[in-house]
Amino acid sequence: MTLVRPIPKFFGMEHMGGCHCGNIHVRLRLSKPPEDSPLRACTCSFCRSHSPRMVADPEGLFEVWADDWSQVENYRFGTRTCDFLICRRCGVFIAAVSELTAGTRAVVNANCLSERERFTSPPVVHDFEDKTIETRLSRRAANWMPAIVRRSEPVSQPG
Repeated sequence: MTLVRPIPKFFGMEHMGGCHCGNIHVRLRLSKPPEDSPLRACTCSFCRSHSPRMVADPEGLFEVWADDWSQVENYRFGTRTCDFLICRRCGVFIAAVSELTAGTRAVVNANCLSERERFTSPPVVHDFEDKTIETRLSRRAANWMPAIVRRSEPVSQPG
């Protein structure tokens, strides 16, 4: 008899999205329906200027890829412990991604998802300004979701 690990149930299967110009693509899998997924916002200057509604599910999975990675800005500021993925063409902020000892973790801007209107929870505002780097990384390991960043450079065509 072969034991098979149970496949996690993802409500609504997958939530797709990406940037406005179509260069960046995302797939989000959640363990709860979007309506029951808590949203976050923070008080940093970046988030105040972009007004994202961030979602993360430690039991879920986030995947991101781009047609042309040269058009994806990996913006770092503040503690420089995560990349804010922004499309250089259209300016859409997609996600914050952090490389941790527990693996790659991310929080995703629900505004970049095709079904963004289904994410109806009011965002809970957090202030992380006085947190240490160790505290931030520990919080991300516990609360951010596993992420797969599929980076590839464009293939040049033979001329």
